[in-house]
Amino acid sequence: MPANLPAEAKAAWLKVMEAKTPEDKIRAMEEFLSSVPKHKGTEKLIKHIRRRIAELKREMQERREKERSIRSGARLYIAKEGDLQVAVVGPPSSGKTSLLCCLTNTTLRPDDIPFSTVEPTPSMFVEDGVYIQLVKTPSLVLDQSSDLNSITLATVRNADAVVLVVSGNTDVETVEKIFKFFEDEGVYLYPPKNYVKIERKGLGGIQVVGSGHILGGTLNDVKKLLNEYGIYHAVVHIRGSVTLDEVEEALYVERQYKPTVVVFSMGDVYTPREEVLGFLTKRDVVYHITDLRGCKIEKRKLLEDLLRTTGRIRIFTKPVHSKTYIEKPIVMKAGSTVGDVAAQIHSSLLETFKYAVVWRRDLYPQRPKRVGRDYVLSDNDVVEIHA
Repeated sequence: MPANLPAEAKAAWLKVMEAKTPEDKIRAMEEFLSSVPKHKGTEKLIKHIRRRIAELKREMQERREKERSIRSGARLYIAKEGDLQVAVVGPPSSGKTSLLCCLTNTTLRPDDIPFSTVEPTPSMFVEDGVYIQLVKTPSLVLDQSSDLNSITLATVRNADAVVLVVSGNTDVETVEKIFKFFEDEGVYLYPPKNYVKIERKGLGGIQVVGSGHILGGTLNDVKKLLNEYGIYHAVVHIRGSVTLDEVEEALYVERQYKPTVVVFSMGDVYTPREEVLGFLTKRDVVYHITDLRGCKIEKRKLLEDLLRTTGRIRIFTKPVHSKTYIEKPIVMKAGSTVGDVAAQIHSSLLETFKYAVVWRRDLYPQRPKRVGRDYVLSDNDVVEIHA
């Protein structure tokens, strides 16, 4: 993205990275833009910064509205509730509202006019005791810039995952446009093969970590590049094969991976095209073919796909003197231990921990296993903690 920026622009960007408040960031970004030469090589960068300024201004406006009143008004930020927050995105008339109607108790109805939704709208999808907050976003505008896209991007960045809703007859060009739109804004809807993240530190110099490597460059080249921006201490995380230009781009665009499940609506009428399914399969993106008009969608499988792609597991707890476990699970990160669950319930439970008994949920109450606090749990384990 950056192309031969002058030293003045690099110094200005350091002020952006050091700004603490939205107001300070906006001022620093505007100063940065004034120092960036205008030519074809910087068009993408300038467009990204201007969009980011617009997002920050909307965040400030929303904050002022909240301070004045908690009454009605367009919401640009939805606070997380439940176990996961999932942004529901897609083109106009793709079936976003129909999906929410099938999965939640929402009173929303599909819009008669495209682009009628202008703010994120939350509702709750409950399955197997897990609470998934679904946030419907404004429809994507793919062929031109739009304030609605900025609202959608802000919602996606805040969410834990994405459900992309498209019609069963959507062509591969449209799907590619959607994925590219998010990727251009620093959001991957699939696990990226080549990835750079720069984490600034107070000490330690410049370190490059990860399984990837730099094409046509060395650690010294990375140090020199970051030093030009006034950065002397940072950890550069690299996955795959990246260029120095991509390392520099990571200074301007914070790359994020948002686990995504694609939902094809109108699957009873259209069979998704092979090239579209191939596009998704190649990128390890899970998809569901549904009939949303008849609410024919596998709710349990959708839940499990969302948990798996976000690296979450369900842990069911059983009180010591109870004959059965509690139906509402605790949703934890994969790799969590019995000690993590004890701490989640109450810090004192971890301090007085003696041992735990673990069952597989599908085998309960048979085959109990006595374990310690470091035992790593799996999805659908039942845990009884003794203290």
